[in-house]
Amino acid sequence: MDRKYYDAIESNPVVAAVKDMEGLLKCCELEDIRVVFILFGDICTIRDIVNKVKDTGRMAMVHIDLITGLGSKEVAVDYIKQYTEADGIITTKPALIRRGRELSLCTVLRYFLIDSMALENIRNQQHTVKPDFIEVLPGLMPKVIGQICQISRTPIIAGGLLNDKEDVMNVLSAGVIAVSSTNQDVWQM
Repeated sequence: MDRKYYDAIESNPVVAAVKDMEGLLKCCELEDIRVVFILFGDICTIRDIVNKVKDTGRMAMVHIDLITGLGSKEVAVDYIKQYTEADGIITTKPALIRRGRELSLCTVLRYFLIDSMALENIRNQQHTVKPDFIEVLPGLMPKVIGQICQISRTPIIAGGLLNDKEDVMNVLSAGVIAVSSTNQDVWQM
């Protein structure tokens, strides 16, 4: 992993996850936000969305699964690399993580913790897929997230349903490097 990505996330453990232009503009006004997870857009707008983030000196991570018009094949990662200035990608698909690493993009492998099989997937895939970060959702399970932090060599980001300072402090205490949230109140903690 390029140390600059780790340092950017570690310098402020709150990552702004944006799902619309209003949220994007708001997070770009906040001085402390260093990393932005882009959760919206399409193949016609993603370049401009990324540029808005980059123009403010922040790191732009595109959730490639959520960009309308991009498929689930590796060529989608090539598109992000070639046609945007994104620093990296977020995805639930291990093949896209591998391609992102080949293209020297920062990679975040997102997992939804719905059952013990999902937990086992994290345990097994972290060694074969080797993302730069793992994001686990929902973040409201500090005990389970703490277990993941203990078994993982990959830095963990918790996201989803974190609404207040207590939620954030609980998962940070469990061992995550950062939290991601679309909740604008959390961005200002």
